[in-house]
Amino acid sequence: MKWANNRRKILKSCYAWLKIWFIVYFWAQLFKIKTMFGDMMGMMGKLKETQQKVEDTKKRMETVLIDESSSDDLLKTTVTASRTIKAIQISDELLAEKEQLEDYLILTLNKALSRAEGIYDQEIAAVAKDGMPNIPGMDLFK
Repeated sequence: MKWANNRRKILKSCYAWLKIWFIVYFWAQLFKIKTMFGDMMGMMGKLKETQQKVEDTKKRMETVLIDESSSDDLLKTTVTASRTIKAIQISDELLAEKEQLEDYLILTLNKALSRAEGIYDQEIAAVAKDGMPNIPGMDLFK
């Protein structure tokens, strides 16, 4: 009978320790989940902030003007960094020759749009890189 009482005490003690362990384990897991979602929510906030900065940069690119002219300044163009043509100035000498005017337009506009694209991509990449999490091996914007 004495042995049975000791056994009960041991089982009750083990059961109490098991309950304590379970409670500690449960709260530890709950804290991990809360921390994980806290980090995720922080990351989501940072991504929203980055998205807003990218949108602001896109709007700002509409106001950045890029001037380009032909080598002899007979044709001048102005485009925005968002690749919208704002102005074209043609000298009177070019108006007489249609083929030459077309060639000048193609060359000058392509140069201006190429510069605009480079500026646009560089600015957007800079803003996006600042907002992206630092993940080793994932250099998306070099």
